[in-house]
Amino acid sequence: MRVNAEAPEPDLIDRAAELLRLGGLVAFPTETVYGLGANAFDTDAVAGIFKAKGRPANNPLIVHVADAESAMHLASNWPDAAATLAERFWPGPLTLVLPRTSAVPDIVTGGGGTVALRSPAHPVARALLERTGFPLAAPSANLSEHLSPTTAEHVLQDLDGHIAMVLDSGATSGGIESTVLALSGPVPVLLRPGLISHTEIEAVIGPIVRMQVQSDSTTPAPSPGMNARHYAPRALLQISESSPELVTALVGSGERVGWLALHTAAVVVDNSGGSRRLVIVQMPQNAAGYASALYARLHELDALGVTRIVVDNLPESEEWMAIRDRLSRASTH
Repeated sequence: MRVNAEAPEPDLIDRAAELLRLGGLVAFPTETVYGLGANAFDTDAVAGIFKAKGRPANNPLIVHVADAESAMHLASNWPDAAATLAERFWPGPLTLVLPRTSAVPDIVTGGGGTVALRSPAHPVARALLERTGFPLAAPSANLSEHLSPTTAEHVLQDLDGHIAMVLDSGATSGGIESTVLALSGPVPVLLRPGLISHTEIEAVIGPIVRMQVQSDSTTPAPSPGMNARHYAPRALLQISESSPELVTALVGSGERVGWLALHTAAVVVDNSGGSRRLVIVQMPQNAAGYASALYARLHELDALGVTRIVVDNLPESEEWMAIRDRLSRASTH
């Protein structure tokens, strides 16, 4: 259902809210990527998310709430840092991991003792939360480990026939998932870098630490997005410090190559055989633009049937941290 991104039509929001009340799954846009929503209090509906995505049961879901007051009903402890961060960054792309209350079903948390909470900024997501009156468990609306969707078309590529509705408001702006910060221990821990940076958070609450956490198949993961392989295209993705040489070699060996180029470089390829053997995508030079475009360009290269994707190595500065994280997971096999 096509919905206005800035002024969502009430009748469409009502239809989506009714489906959610009945236990259905509805994909909707956020300012990061499209989410796959279910009533967070309905265990059968939440189980439907795991089934539709093929998601491991120990991988927790982010619970989307309207505001901090709603979040406080789901967290058994709401420290000063949570209040300060919510006031500064909510609604927005920051997820806070906090000790849970008994109101949160085990299936939502992957069986763990914490819950991941965020208040989205997108008008469609906010209208849906307001109309339903309950929180929405909502991971990205794609098959597990696949590329996250930034358009309704991306959602349907993975989930058509498995969900009740997609609210289509066009491409999302952020392009990658939210920052995840754990406030459940003695010090704040950055579990997943995202659109809100390490520095921005420290400017509000003081020092935080980054923990390289990787989930296994048995214990509850501390956060979504902890799997070693995640956010991955169908084609084999490889990060390279010498992309022109690698691209030349791959094309010469018969591969169909997509190249996400950050820097301009000349590669001579013979495409006269009737098959396009090299697709060069010039990516934005700034981190925000790159993040916004990343998944869309990877979806496009998959659709073109490339067999290998080469990505120029990215700067080591903090503003590129979240993008490096996503590409690192996408390149793991």
